[in-house]
Amino acid sequence: MDLTVEGRRWLVEAEHEKISVRRQCELLGICRSGFYYKAVGESTYNIQLMRLIDEYYTRYPFYGVRRLTEWLRKEGHEVNHKRVKRLMREMGLYAIYPKPRLSKGGEGHKKYPYLLKGLMIGYPNHVWCADITYIRLNQGNMYLMAIMDWYSRYVVSWSTSITLDVGFCLEALDRAIEKGSPEIFNTDQGSQFTSTAFTERLDGAGVRISMDGKGRVFDNIFIERLWRSVKYEEVYLKDYKTVRDAESGLRKYLSFITTRDYISRSNTKHQQRCISRDVRAWKREVVININSWIIKVVRESKCGRSHGGGAGKLHSAPLHSVFLLLKA
Repeated sequence: MDLTVEGRRWLVEAEHEKISVRRQCELLGICRSGFYYKAVGESTYNIQLMRLIDEYYTRYPFYGVRRLTEWLRKEGHEVNHKRVKRLMREMGLYAIYPKPRLSKGGEGHKKYPYLLKGLMIGYPNHVWCADITYIRLNQGNMYLMAIMDWYSRYVVSWSTSITLDVGFCLEALDRAIEKGSPEIFNTDQGSQFTSTAFTERLDGAGVRISMDGKGRVFDNIFIERLWRSVKYEEVYLKDYKTVRDAESGLRKYLSFITTRDYISRSNTKHQQRCISRDVRAWKREVVININSWIIKVVRESKCGRSHGGGAGKLHSAPLHSVFLLLKA
């Protein structure tokens, strides 16, 4: 069994009578300084900022660093974009929007196609999906990974961790595979899911691997809806103080939603209606947020022409792309 660095650190016995700490670290393949190192947590103010960012990002997942920085400043927080970027990276949050050069594959891992396009999912264990989300605590944060059956919305397995190490993802996957295995397993292209250890587990179980395209908003829509429910119906209401409190609350909540009417809403037509409703809501948000930008661009274009300069020329390519996206 492969142990994480954190797991190997726990095996070192500082008071061992026969084997020194230095020798134990050598045998376990970790450096001695890494054993003695104690991580410095975030300040109280940074934790407050992370709570605000998490709540606002859950409502507007297409907001990036600069727009969140602008919003925080309007709320009276004197922060720069570097701090916001670092905190978002710490929480594993990234703005959802179509990015340039989407056809260029990522480096360092095998490429897997997206297998769910046009696929009619009509029975349990046909497709499972997985994702990771940030869970705020009163004095810190943790991460939740869940595996969900796409057809029934049943949460097959889940796990938590205070780090984004692949270990807690493997734990959840092993528990899920003990109950059964799907035909297709869909994830994003996060480093945990593209790791060799994770993909080998799926290959060994005879599962076909499907991965979302980079910048694709709705490829894994149902688990994104799960995160929204978890945060608004549980996390934000309970305001967990410790990891133990969070795990206890999440265990009760996830058990509750898998036994209530969530499962009864599992037919294909309902799934298609949910996707359509989410797409329409997202398009409305996009329209509202780009209206001011379009007006600004047009005004600058007219201003530039009135002064005889070429800087005000309105480029139609970005606008054309936006209108095609909204028309789809």
